[in-house]
Amino acid sequence: MNITTLGEARFPSPQRRTISDRVRVSSRLIHDPDAPEEEELLFELAGPRAHLFFDPAQTRVGIVTCGGLCPGLNDVIRSLFLELYYGYGVKDVIGFRDGYQGLDPARGREPFVLTPQFVHDIHKDGGTVLGTSRGPVDVGIAVDNLIRRGVNILFTIGGDGTQRGGNALFQEAQRRGYALAVVGVPKTIDNDVAFVSRTFGYLTAVEEAAKVLHCAHTEAHSVHNGIALVKLMGRHAGFIVAGATVASQDVNFTLIPELPLQLDGENGLLAALKQRILQRAHAVIAVAEGAGQELLAASGAGRDASGNVKLQDIGPFLRERIEQYFKAEGIPVTLRYFDPSYLIRSVPADAEDSILCDFFARNAVHAAMAGKTGLVIGLLHDAFIHVPIELLVSQHKRLDLNGAGWRAVLAATGQKFGADR
Repeated sequence: MNITTLGEARFPSPQRRTISDRVRVSSRLIHDPDAPEEEELLFELAGPRAHLFFDPAQTRVGIVTCGGLCPGLNDVIRSLFLELYYGYGVKDVIGFRDGYQGLDPARGREPFVLTPQFVHDIHKDGGTVLGTSRGPVDVGIAVDNLIRRGVNILFTIGGDGTQRGGNALFQEAQRRGYALAVVGVPKTIDNDVAFVSRTFGYLTAVEEAAKVLHCAHTEAHSVHNGIALVKLMGRHAGFIVAGATVASQDVNFTLIPELPLQLDGENGLLAALKQRILQRAHAVIAVAEGAGQELLAASGAGRDASGNVKLQDIGPFLRERIEQYFKAEGIPVTLRYFDPSYLIRSVPADAEDSILCDFFARNAVHAAMAGKTGLVIGLLHDAFIHVPIELLVSQHKRLDLNGAGWRAVLAATGQKFGADR
């Protein structure tokens, strides 16, 4: 995959170990002769280059965080700054406040200069020290602002919507002939970004979700015919609920967006739940927020500020249906409902996610200083890569119902629906 560059890289790099642009990482890892042939994509290997496009002494860098919170945002900000400041000698780094809103002078607060003292301990806290927001920005106004402030590099930390916005900024700057490097760091606890085997914050979210599931199991197991229903994040992909299910080993039924939810009938959830209660007198259900949307009436609520379709709330719907079902069956149950959604994304990153944040951030800096633009840092087969933004936002990653992850869920829960998909 070819990555756009701003021009010839003429300045010697201070990095002692560098990587050639010719090194590629294949999208293929497993060869299945019985599977349909897939196109092989070859991505640039991320890492420091021997020559820089930007003169570190004359370079100004901006950083912006957008969208929902995610464990590790401050880690990424800190590592971006440290690599720029100490790795390349770039001393002029500013933080744009409150997401893309901060790129519009009429809407956003004034950006501020980052310093070693400011970023020293920020990785110990959740959230983002830069603030965040949802929604787009007028691209023309934003580029005007970046040019006026003399920003040469912009790091965009966020999900699909953020990276689409970054791509628009890159293209507008290119149209004007302004040398702006836009490099994205993918961010979502849902872990559903294409060409990124694991996004930062995902494992932390799974760990926190597993703690909730353990507490839910305690509640359900402590009363006769106890049922715990736990709703977790995951709009279009079930990675969090699947990972937490396998990690906790406390769940009996896992419901994901990738699999249509059947409630009624002898093969439905309610009949299976009844059998579980009659046999074991307790049950734990974990449901992703995007599961079962086909059962809910369309609200007509449209989309949120980021352009995402507003989901109906599957949690209360399931709670009501379960209670109605057991009442009709004449089986008394005690149902506890848990919705920890925002709690699992606002905590600091765990050790493994902190390491991942550092790698994503430093590779983003290497790419930008070499004059590469219009890209997001990806991760395939344990190798960090350069992915064109347009390619990344054109695809979504989903939980493979024929893969090891879903098999592990079925083994942990013993549930029957979803086993034959």
